[in-house]
Amino acid sequence: MPESFIITSAESGIRLDHFLVRRYPDVSRNALAGLIRAGEIRINDHQVKAGYRLHENDCLAVSFPEKRSAVLLAQPIDFKILYEDIDLLVINKPPGLVVHPGDGNREGTLVNGLLYHCQTLPGSDPVRPGIVHRLDKDTSGIMLVAKTDIALKKLSDSFKNRQISKTYHAVLLREPSRKTGRLVAPIGRHPVHRKKMAIRHENGRYAATNWQVQQVWPGFSFVEIDLETGRTHQIRVHMASVGCPVAGDRLYGGRINANLGLSIERQLLHASSLRFPHPVTGELRTFSAPLPEDMRQVLSTLNQRNA
Repeated sequence: MPESFIITSAESGIRLDHFLVRRYPDVSRNALAGLIRAGEIRINDHQVKAGYRLHENDCLAVSFPEKRSAVLLAQPIDFKILYEDIDLLVINKPPGLVVHPGDGNREGTLVNGLLYHCQTLPGSDPVRPGIVHRLDKDTSGIMLVAKTDIALKKLSDSFKNRQISKTYHAVLLREPSRKTGRLVAPIGRHPVHRKKMAIRHENGRYAATNWQVQQVWPGFSFVEIDLETGRTHQIRVHMASVGCPVAGDRLYGGRINANLGLSIERQLLHASSLRFPHPVTGELRTFSAPLPEDMRQVLSTLNQRNA
């Protein structure tokens, strides 16, 4: 049965999606957006959009689909553990590995491997236990995983409060106009291509990216990137916006011409280091993950060609 309630005067004027995020803090924004699009969330028995502004006395009905079994298969998955204690894991995610299960894909993910290693993980989201942040499938590198409820909450709070420093390295097409730079531009869902993010000045979320060029070759550059925020596809969107997409990133214009003879099968983006306060001891910890073989090979090839 749907859960129904009447909007009060104090709630009038709030966007539907914002209201739902507050009302259901344990449900992800993406899941709530999917329910709105599917017509499972209705106002006065009518399907509305996420941006609908609530009115006093609106009748809001929310129908959550019947949950599938929350039990995920524990599977041996190849990833390197850089550090582990009773509260958390620090891992090096290989490229090509999906972080958590999604629709039609409940096996072969990092979460399946984490359950194999840890047996149990904390959190109310059955497909994202222990996950406090994520990397795209084809982005490699360092990730934090919580092993207890306390660690999950404190690490999540640390990310929200920007107490965690993240450094990435990337091979870009072309070279930014400045050796060092800072880009502040809000990011939101692309208005047409729903799998993409874009710079959205009207309704995007604040995002800031810093870069420093490390090396340059004709048509390519190698950069170090520090994130002040952690928006979806942030580096990929921001660097593409300055004319320097991540090499191999087909979604944002980084497709590589086959005639260049470079073996690039994914976006060459790697999460190199992470600095954070331990969720229990408060001790400031720093960990790093070396560049994966495919990125090292591309750098070696570019250096050899331009020796």
